[in-house]
Amino acid sequence: MSKTPAAEISWARKEDEDWADTVQVRLAFDEEVPVGFADEVLAEARQLVEEAGQPAREVFGDPTSYARGVAAERVSETYRAGIDTRGLRPAERLGAALGSMGFLVFAVFGLVWIQDGLWVGVNWSSVAGLTGIGVAVSAGCVAFVARAAGLFRGMWWFLAGAAVALAATIALANTLSDERLFRVPAPVLMLLGIPLAVAAFLLPEERINGWFTPSRPVGGLDDEQWLARLDGLLRGRHGMKAAEARAHVEEVRQHLAATEKHDAYGRAEHLFGDVAIYALRLSEGPRRQQRITRQKFYGALTSAVFFGVLTVDKLLDPQERSSGWVACFVGAFGCAAWGAFSEWRALRKQRAALTDLAGPAATKP
Repeated sequence: MSKTPAAEISWARKEDEDWADTVQVRLAFDEEVPVGFADEVLAEARQLVEEAGQPAREVFGDPTSYARGVAAERVSETYRAGIDTRGLRPAERLGAALGSMGFLVFAVFGLVWIQDGLWVGVNWSSVAGLTGIGVAVSAGCVAFVARAAGLFRGMWWFLAGAAVALAATIALANTLSDERLFRVPAPVLMLLGIPLAVAAFLLPEERINGWFTPSRPVGGLDDEQWLARLDGLLRGRHGMKAAEARAHVEEVRQHLAATEKHDAYGRAEHLFGDVAIYALRLSEGPRRQQRITRQKFYGALTSAVFFGVLTVDKLLDPQERSSGWVACFVGAFGCAAWGAFSEWRALRKQRAALTDLAGPAATKP
């Protein structure tokens, strides 16, 4: 199979280039496909278009429909069962978090440079504060990665660790000396974000994915282990509400109770197969996109509230009203609020579409 990168593929017609661009965008943002899948698909499509001597749209049809069809046909259930509602595996989520943290460190100390000057004073209180915040944020990121992998117990442990680190940071920042130890140029502190960004690209993905995949006991999962894992995957990886996930788990439980007795060990696994693939099948359907949009809405709304509180806090302080931080917080709040509003509108449209689909069936006698 050809491995030619999509960026290096030359198309004879401008309309074919536009078609290929649309396919690549749709595969990247709308479909859950592995890295490099779009490049392989477009390399094959170009070869077939050249052989046919006709425009790509006539050979393959609408680019959006083609992208959806080729993804459904060629991406295996095993792959799709391992990704969350954002189309990411645990290692990819962790890498995205590291990259974001690196950018934030770079941007924050860049703003400090602009706001307070080239030299930054360092004392024991600031060292403890930055270290504690770094530990707390890291633990929080890992907690959300664990949740997206369906590991709710691990999520609560890491959230507890983040809370302890934050509490310890506040205590130490209030007790340690504020006497300046030395001064550091702000650009040097900005460079601290670079290792985080580099680490995001060097993570051993398979090993990290294994950390967030529960080990399978010898002989398979027993019924309760299988059901507990199903509940975690439906709620975490596939974004179902707790009540909906419990309803699916209870349905499986009732089915197990109604069947003839099999071996006491691994009965659910024998009847329903791999729990990750079964969870994927339960999650698919017209409501899947609605669950994804709802998660995006909650995330954007949380960000809007967070930056709104920071903005109000700065505006209430007379000495901080004219600082550059206020402008940054206002901008971040505006972006998050607009994102939340956009996702809310999309969620309303999706609910209306589902209601329209259910309407004719509901009106039948």
